[in-house]
Amino acid sequence: MVALLLGALFGLWGTASQAQPVVVLHDQNLVADLQGSARVWVDASGEATIEQVAADKHLAFMSPGRANTIYTLGPETILWQHYRFLEPTNSRLKWLLEFPLPLLDKVTVFQKSRNGDWTSQTAGDTVPVSSWPEPGRYAQFDLVLPEEGILDVYVRIQHVTQVNIPVNVISAPARVHRLQVDYMVIGVVIGALLLLIVVGAVQGWAYRDQAYAWYSVYATIMTLVVASLSGVAGHFLWGDFPAWNNFSKGFLGFLGGSSALLLIRNLCGMVGRHRWFDHLVYGVGLAGPAFAVAYIGLDRQWGVRLIGAYLVVVIILGISTALMAWRRKDVIGVWVLGGFTPLALATLLVVARIFGWVPTSWLSQYAFMLSLAFEVPLLLVALNVRSRERHGIEAREQAMVSHDALTGLLAVHLFDDRLKQMVSRATRYKEPAAVVYVELVNYGYVKRTYGIAVAEQSLLRSVIKLRRILRDVDTVGRVDEACFGLIIEDVSTRGPVNELAARLIAAGLMPLKGLKPEVLLQFHVAGVLLSERLMEGPALSQALSDLLAGMAERTRRPIRFLEPELTRPSPLALDSRRGDSDTQSLASSG
Repeated sequence: MVALLLGALFGLWGTASQAQPVVVLHDQNLVADLQGSARVWVDASGEATIEQVAADKHLAFMSPGRANTIYTLGPETILWQHYRFLEPTNSRLKWLLEFPLPLLDKVTVFQKSRNGDWTSQTAGDTVPVSSWPEPGRYAQFDLVLPEEGILDVYVRIQHVTQVNIPVNVISAPARVHRLQVDYMVIGVVIGALLLLIVVGAVQGWAYRDQAYAWYSVYATIMTLVVASLSGVAGHFLWGDFPAWNNFSKGFLGFLGGSSALLLIRNLCGMVGRHRWFDHLVYGVGLAGPAFAVAYIGLDRQWGVRLIGAYLVVVIILGISTALMAWRRKDVIGVWVLGGFTPLALATLLVVARIFGWVPTSWLSQYAFMLSLAFEVPLLLVALNVRSRERHGIEAREQAMVSHDALTGLLAVHLFDDRLKQMVSRATRYKEPAAVVYVELVNYGYVKRTYGIAVAEQSLLRSVIKLRRILRDVDTVGRVDEACFGLIIEDVSTRGPVNELAARLIAAGLMPLKGLKPEVLLQFHVAGVLLSERLMEGPALSQALSDLLAGMAERTRRPIRFLEPELTRPSPLALDSRRGDSDTQSLASSG
């Protein structure tokens, strides 16, 4: 008697435990999460058919599903789910069963037709999107609800890696609204990335800077990563290539991590600093494309582990690189750290979801693309700052070649080129000009007495005084240690040159208030008018230098000119003049 009672009790408990909950599709509840409303069974062999699963014998094997369950299926194991739906008689909405997970490998939904046969529809990464019942970013299936009674729906899921599978039942109006919101968010992110690609390419072409070209490559890769992870690429780009659609996420993930690490290395200026660490960052960055190719041939479970480990290493090295730049007070490090940190956290969340450590959620799916929309513009700002620094260094380098480092005046070779051009114009077009050499006579005395610092200060004071009395169009160069060359255009007489030289000499003899030690500047000036004496550039420079060298240090004539050339008529010209005079005398006598 006790045994019969116990048997009856266990039978009732077993029947209650297997009771299938019915999801009532109310018009007021437009979206419902079904993860806790299913009964599930894991088919380890993967050979069960829908007829077998729907039989009473297999229904006894099913257990209640729990929300946020993470399944480890593998290549052969199949996950079966059973749902029951009831539509009230007054409902007028169309309902769909959706699996909002773009990376799901394959899902098949079974429903009974009017004649009682099972009909199936299939979607997923391993199936061409054009053959899906509802082509989109992820799998969606129409529910064919009977006019009366309960609809039994069985779901067959294949997925190689660990995954939490979200399942919703959603009404058609709510689905349209959700699609609009999702595509708006994704469209804003992808549109911003496309704009940054164009900006990087244009700036690279305008500035002839390869760093912008590499930035455009990085932004392009990350745009493809966003399109692949969100399912947009599978929907619009390569949906009819299921093999690539299935592998693209991992392949592009390796390329994205590699390009991000190499770009950060370039921005933070690691080349030449911390050589061993720089070699490590460079090697890990270059390994990304090799791992991407290897991922295609690897088993998916091992490939997922490899990409997870690689992305974690990229995050560690990227953050460390930015921190090193920040610690040496490089402003680039602040920009890179501020942009890369949110992306690193979002990437860690994606890795955790890949390994099955966290369930699938809106945050785990959209945090990456939103952080990317924040990171890529900040990297462009960092690139602009770095580019300005590099262009500034290049400009200073070019200036050091063309200008004197101390005074900022033209270097000797450029002054000689300007002198050669002036002499050529004076010869061809008779343009008036004067060439003047100014020597700081007491430079040697100041250098010996007060040192090199005071001597260089005297040169700078001399340049300031020259700039004050000259026009902007006049050419000034440093032709010797304490000698300056001037090319003064549109001068045909000695008067303006004498006036400028006198003003310069007088300004040098005026003591500078508060200057310690009180050093006066003593100038000698040698000049030539090209209208008076036209010589080749080197000969003219040598003649002016010789004229300065011939002046005594305390001469009373500190302003001197080269003597004009004395021209005489040639004998042939004299004979022609005499013939003309004889002809005129004969004509007058006749």
